[in-house]
Amino acid sequence: MLRSAGMRFFIVGLLVILMSVPMFLIGELIGERADYSRQTERELGAEWGGSQTIFGPQLVIPVEGPHTVVEEQQRVDPVTRRVTVEAVQQTEIIRKAPIFILPDTFDFDAVTESSVRSRGIFEVPVYFAQIDARFDFDLDDLDDHLGEGETILWEEARIEIGLGSNRGLRGETALMAEGRDLSLEPRGGSGNRAGIQADTGDPRDIDSYALSLGLNGAHSFEITPVGRRTSLEMTSDWPDPSFSGAFLPTEREVTTDGFTASWIVPHLARNLPQISRATAEDQAQSTTFGVRFYEPNDLYQKAFRAARYGLLFIAFTFLAVLLIEKGSQRPAHPVQYILIGLAQSLFLVLMVAYAEQIGFGAAYLLASALTIGLITLFGATALRLGRRTIWLGGALVTLYGVLFLILRSTDYALISGATLAFAALAGTMLATRNEDWYGPKTEGGKRLFGGRPSRAKDAEDAAPA
Repeated sequence: MLRSAGMRFFIVGLLVILMSVPMFLIGELIGERADYSRQTERELGAEWGGSQTIFGPQLVIPVEGPHTVVEEQQRVDPVTRRVTVEAVQQTEIIRKAPIFILPDTFDFDAVTESSVRSRGIFEVPVYFAQIDARFDFDLDDLDDHLGEGETILWEEARIEIGLGSNRGLRGETALMAEGRDLSLEPRGGSGNRAGIQADTGDPRDIDSYALSLGLNGAHSFEITPVGRRTSLEMTSDWPDPSFSGAFLPTEREVTTDGFTASWIVPHLARNLPQISRATAEDQAQSTTFGVRFYEPNDLYQKAFRAARYGLLFIAFTFLAVLLIEKGSQRPAHPVQYILIGLAQSLFLVLMVAYAEQIGFGAAYLLASALTIGLITLFGATALRLGRRTIWLGGALVTLYGVLFLILRSTDYALISGATLAFAALAGTMLATRNEDWYGPKTEGGKRLFGGRPSRAKDAEDAAPA
């Protein structure tokens, strides 16, 4: 390279920009692996039960009533043979829209146990939830919701409970009414919505119900606050919950061994009709709440963050080489800088490839050790840094140590990266405070970029040989 320090910095800066090309390609590769991982997670999670959202219970009471139909009938006069059309009313009893009743009180307890299912090299966290619920219905004043001549068919009443997926049902599922076991069946109806249902008989003789079921799921667990007063108590061994939905927990405690959380939702907080002639299931989607089983800082999140910081870390390495080799009789060639940059780019590929097999911590240690060893050996043999190779190795160890801390911490990643960048810039400014950026005089006594040297440099050039 040119002997001018300013020109060398300028060319190294261009090389850093050039390294954005392999970093972009590596980022695309990481994105493809992340998409493949998410697809596998969705497929395996769906096979296990998928995201479970529980709607209900709701009491459905059929209604029948008169329906008048006007038909046109032709009449023929037997004498004149003239045809006339008359409107004839016929009244028949048909099924009308049923009455949907939501619980008066709804107490819900859920205990989840987490496990991991694998497909190939990918692992998907899933859960099993044991659910116990108690609820009742207020059946007063139903006549206000009946039309003229309509009759309630009490003996055909049924309870419906909506689920995210029926294939997640495991173990014993029981619905008790005053100690009587109600026979459960898959829920039918329009759209074949997932869920279960049970015929209750005349519900006016039932004061309370108890539901017990085991449910597999993945990704999230949510319920709908269908009760006039809804309470949810949830206990889980998952250490990283993400509480989501329309309502956050009233109380919660999160530890490394799991979490406990409780919700209390009064009827005024959710815009759902307690009694209506149409189901509120679609409307209730906006009021669901619960928890997502979140994986903080997973492998591909770390890899994406490393790719975003990758160009900055290549720039730091180039800067370290440039400062360490200052004054060397054999400055590094641009091709050697490119080789160093490619080695650091491949670090990301190595880290992702190893992490998919042996985990992030061990993969990062192995990939960084290989990269630091390669660049340090290159500095000793190709750049001929001599004892200054120790400084290069120490700078790389510090650099990759800081990167590891940034990747492990989502909350402090920005402040760590910003502090490192500021420290590197401050160190460079301090180390080059006496640098002659214009370089030696060219033929004709001119300097590169036309700059004026310092007085000390003028005196040095003017001194007799």
